[in-house]
Amino acid sequence: MRSRYTAFAVGDARHLADTWFPATRPDEVSVDAATTWLGLEVMHSETSADGRSGRVSFRARWSDGDTGDQGVLEEDSRFVRRAGRWYYADAL
Repeated sequence: MRSRYTAFAVGDARHLADTWFPATRPDEVSVDAATTWLGLEVMHSETSADGRSGRVSFRARWSDGDTGDQGVLEEDSRFVRRAGRWYYADAL
């Protein structure tokens, strides 16, 4: 989760695509250059008993350089582990 937040913050769309589960990844992954990410708070995380899936609840603060708007993205994300690597699957 933290590496994906960092990828959004520095505009690394390649890392976002590489860490997105192929079955749910969109054809194109991009970042909005006008959005500045201001901080991440992980509120809860859990891993399934078999270690193959997990969930992360977080809040990420952002600012839009074009409009001056600010806000908080709150999400409960689902992750899957394949061959020892975690992949973002979707948001609940």
